Amino acid sequence: MTDRALYVAMAGASAMLRGQATVANNLANADRVGFQATLEATSAKPIEGPGYPSRVATEARTLGIDARMGAIRQTGNPLDIALHQERWLAVQDGNGATAYTRAGDLTINANGLLSTANGQLVLGADGAPLAIPPSQSMDIAADGTISTVPLGQPPSTIAEAGRLQLVSAKTTDLERGDDGLMRPRAGVTPQPATGASLTSGTLEDSNVRPADALVSMIELARKFEMQVQLLQRADENARASASLVSMR
Repeated sequence: MTDRALYVAMAGASAMLRGQATVANNLANADRVGFQATLEATSAKPIEGPGYPSRVATEARTLGIDARMGAIRQTGNPLDIALHQERWLAVQDGNGATAYTRAGDLTINANGLLSTANGQLVLGADGAPLAIPPSQSMDIAADGTISTVPLGQPPSTIAEAGRLQLVSAKTTDLERGDDGLMRPRAGVTPQPATGASLTSGTLEDSNVRPADALVSMIELARKFEMQVQLLQRADENARASASLVSMR
């Protein structure tokens, strides 16, 4: 019976630790542009095996990604974009494959390629990295079309430099990788976005609510402490039982 109690308490403590790790990761990204919080929960899990099915352990489960939009703030930077709901920007991951992000703090690297602040190359509508020619001004339209005024040309001379590859997909149809980028779940194919999909000169803040995350962290810490106390109590009972047996 003691072994069973230890197993149940250990499973609960493990679930609390996993929940704390998720909340800590959300807090660490609370100031990251376009970050969406990971949703974590615990559920009851009956323990299978011989005997009466009365033991229930705790299991940590990832529910997915919080699809709520973060606060939109004005920056005035023509390279900053805030994507509309269920719109994603295509970028090139470390393996050269296509992935998606909502981080709209874009920049032009030393090679003249458009990239995110984290260094991922932004893909154009043709699937290739976007090269931005030297220009004196630049504008990103709501549909992702990039227009520039070439160096030495009058403001009325506007040239199209390319178009962002924007897709439409529900957050639940995507999953986040270890690199923080989103990729389609099996059987899901994101569709090209149509119409207005972004607002330039603005950025979407993380949707993590620090106050709520801190409250969750405290609750999880208290639950973990309770599970540890159960482990200690089970160990004390085991020692007492062993002492009584040795006295016979």
